[in-house]
Amino acid sequence: MLKYLLDTNVISEPLRLIPNSRIMQNLEQYSSEIALPSVVIHELFVGCYKLPPSVKRATIEKFLHAISLPVLPYDQAAAKWHAIERVRLSSLGRTPPFVDGQIAAIAFTQNLTLVTLNQADFSSYDGLKIVDWSSY
Repeated sequence: MLKYLLDTNVISEPLRLIPNSRIMQNLEQYSSEIALPSVVIHELFVGCYKLPPSVKRATIEKFLHAISLPVLPYDQAAAKWHAIERVRLSSLGRTPPFVDGQIAAIAFTQNLTLVTLNQADFSSYDGLKIVDWSSY
């Protein structure tokens, strides 16, 4: 059963020179309970393809093709929730990045806890469950 949706900064942790040990332990411990939003996969591929051909790019490409986690779409329910939240946040003078709203919407509509290292980026979303595995 899925419980967690990973933000880009969490799924990319294994690519760091010195990965955070807590994040790595949680990725392993909860491996059967985690999923990725389709927009995070997009972000990862964009970052990869911006790099010139190199060992680093090849390593990232290999990592991306090896990911075997479920990928959840930004579907109609997510789009509707995101629209409602964008309007609500706009009325409060806040304009979070569109992709953060997509990630939040997928997590919310799938009843998953969003795992991110940037809780502040998502704290304005109403009813969203958030956790930071770097200190968990």
